Amino acid sequence: MSLHIYNSQSHKKEEFKPLEAPQVKMYVCGPTVYDLLHVGNFRGPIFFNLVRNWLAHLGYQVKFVFNYTDVDDKIINRAQQEGVAAEEIAEKYIREFQADYQRLGLRTPDVIPRVTETMNEIKTMIGQLIENQKAYVSDHDVLYSIEKFTEYGKLSGRNTEDLLTGVRIDPTEKKRSPLDFALWKAAKEGEPFWESAWGKGRPGWHIECSAMIKKHLGDTIDIHGGGMDLLFPHHENEVAQSEGANQKPFVRYWMHNNMINFGGAKMSKSLGNIRTARSFMDQYTPEVFKFMILSSHYRSVSDLSPESIEQAIAGLARIYSALALADEVEPTRIAEMVASKTPVEFYEKLPAEVKPAYTEAWKKIETALNDDFNTSEVMAVLFEQVRAFNTLNKRGQKPGAKAIAQAQLLKFVTSQVGRLMNLFLEPAADYLKNLDDLLLQKKEIKRTDVDRLVNSRTQARAEKNFAESDRLREELTKLGISVSDLPSGSYWEVSK
Repeated sequence: MSLHIYNSQSHKKEEFKPLEAPQVKMYVCGPTVYDLLHVGNFRGPIFFNLVRNWLAHLGYQVKFVFNYTDVDDKIINRAQQEGVAAEEIAEKYIREFQADYQRLGLRTPDVIPRVTETMNEIKTMIGQLIENQKAYVSDHDVLYSIEKFTEYGKLSGRNTEDLLTGVRIDPTEKKRSPLDFALWKAAKEGEPFWESAWGKGRPGWHIECSAMIKKHLGDTIDIHGGGMDLLFPHHENEVAQSEGANQKPFVRYWMHNNMINFGGAKMSKSLGNIRTARSFMDQYTPEVFKFMILSSHYRSVSDLSPESIEQAIAGLARIYSALALADEVEPTRIAEMVASKTPVEFYEKLPAEVKPAYTEAWKKIETALNDDFNTSEVMAVLFEQVRAFNTLNKRGQKPGAKAIAQAQLLKFVTSQVGRLMNLFLEPAADYLKNLDDLLLQKKEIKRTDVDRLVNSRTQARAEKNFAESDRLREELTKLGISVSDLPSGSYWEVSK
């Protein structure tokens, strides 16, 4: 099955055919750097990292561009509030974003342009729009005239007549139409500015992306990604600018990830439910964050309610618990497999009896990802593998040949998916311990106190004091601790 992508412009899934195969030109709108990013801002980077990896897996040569908007009203306002230069704010929050991005373990984009590095290209494109009679100068501002672009609204499906209904033009307004938007803003006192043919000023938000795309990817690109909230007016205006200036088709496939809610409510400052990605990762780990994002389809609304977070922690722990046990089943052979340099080399080391099961599982994964990146179905396949592994493998039991083969299969399938999603790549036992420590901290319980209770229970069992043993188990259960009794001793973990 070939790759099919839901195109936001056509509102249907289309077979992916890049303009100049095997090359793929891909651009995703990056952050405006004036504050720490909230969890919703990172849904795009996490998802489009997978898109890029899957395209590379299919044999495409991807050039992935992801920008920083380092000139913007929000940056200027933050700088004025703090009494520092706007560029100082931008630099600070670029560093903060990079720190969060690296914690997530995502691949670095091929090009990360900044608006401040693209001023010449921005001014050139504005000049071209004026020359093509798509834009006009009004008192040192330059504005795009949407009536000069007859296809305005073709991406969002919005009709300009409907948008103008009930809107009156202020006689003092510089615009010819209320829908015209700024390409260049005349300088205001105390704000950063650049020299131009129209006077001192700075670019409007929309023209920045159009110019960066043209500079690094050309007139026509294959994939343009971003959040659903950018579809109108930002991406609609990009279409008008780029096609108005270049007179060529701009984007072949538009991809928009949906929003993230908290407990069914949209994040907003007025509701006080804005959650930074950093605080979420501090509390629940980057793995939980990525797992939650990729467990739902990118076009669906994702809900980070307390219940959904608990479900994600439990689901991720279930996968990691199986991986940790798989590492114990046949440590040497598993280590050799993980060290394989290529998937083909990895596959060759699989026992013959599980190769058909792998082929079937991988076919399901390929089908899911080729069907508009259906990551929720990929997760379902992983849980099928976990169930098959758990059926044959129990902690404390000596594994047979089938159990060992199933352990290798689980590690292989999970590592393949993990490389695409940048998930499940941490040492399993270490991850589980760190996750338990975070959950214990949330419960305000010390690990040493749990160890003491478990050791006391082990001593009670050795002395055949079963009443005391049962009492201690009940005390541990009330603390949210699950205990398993094995021939080698008692094993405990935080209930998830």
